Amino acid sequence: MKTIISLLLPTRKRVKLAIRFLESIAKTAAFPEYIEVVIYIDEDDILSYDIDYKGLKIIKIIGQQSTMGTYNSECLAAATGDIIILVNDDVIIRTYAWDEHIRNLDDSISDKIYLAYCNDLFKKKSLSTFPILSKKTCDILQQPFHPAYVGSFIDCHVMDIFKRLEHHGFKRIFYFKDVVFEHLHYRVKKAEFDSVYQARKRFDDDLNFISLASTRKKSFIFLKNEILGKKSNIEQLSLCKTIDYPLNLIKMFFLFIKTFLFDHTLPIRWRLFLFLWFFVRYIVSVTIKIKNQIL
Repeated sequence: MKTIISLLLPTRKRVKLAIRFLESIAKTAAFPEYIEVVIYIDEDDILSYDIDYKGLKIIKIIGQQSTMGTYNSECLAAATGDIIILVNDDVIIRTYAWDEHIRNLDDSISDKIYLAYCNDLFKKKSLSTFPILSKKTCDILQQPFHPAYVGSFIDCHVMDIFKRLEHHGFKRIFYFKDVVFEHLHYRVKKAEFDSVYQARKRFDDDLNFISLASTRKKSFIFLKNEILGKKSNIEQLSLCKTIDYPLNLIKMFFLFIKTFLFDHTLPIRWRLFLFLWFFVRYIVSVTIKIKNQIL
């Protein structure tokens, strides 16, 4: 019997895109009968209630509008597969037998601790845009798709944990360059800037990512101990503590230094990347706020 793959798909007011994605699954999977799609639909999005596709197992969750982290967590709780993949409705799978590539990797790793991802033709190797994890890994991480994340950084959060593992000698990140999950994002001019994109606030999750740095450190320890066959002393991850966003360049500069550059559990290149990326994002966010106040 083939290992069941569960794709987690939050969607909102994009019926055509969601069905297009489901069609790409059915057309490219070697064994579609061993694939399930867990869809989260907001209760006010009545048109999406009927999303379906013949030949695929669809599990639907209809609930309150919430964060992307909550959507994916709810989908994960309803999933029955041993392999979990986060996906978006603005994706088309292009590679035939993609499911077998993923199953083969899962079969090759005895302890099931890994992060895999496919080529999205946008971020490509630089970021695990649509992370693939075993259910076992998800269980160990407790909240792999943290509910605090409104709409961004879930992929970066997961990759950060595995960057720590890699830095400590456990290479568990796998990139499928030739397996394409094409991300038809508006930023690469493959989609319209619709109401769903417009509703997302670009910088809402920056401080959430910073707040969860200690959680990622503990998550790394959990995974490392599992690989080594050791018991973790920490039984439960702490909740995300919110941080106020001071409009003070010097304070933010030192916060970024403390959070990223001084985190020696991370490889130096990843630390530098995060420091520069978040500092630039902060400058841009402040500039936008000042312009809006002037206008």
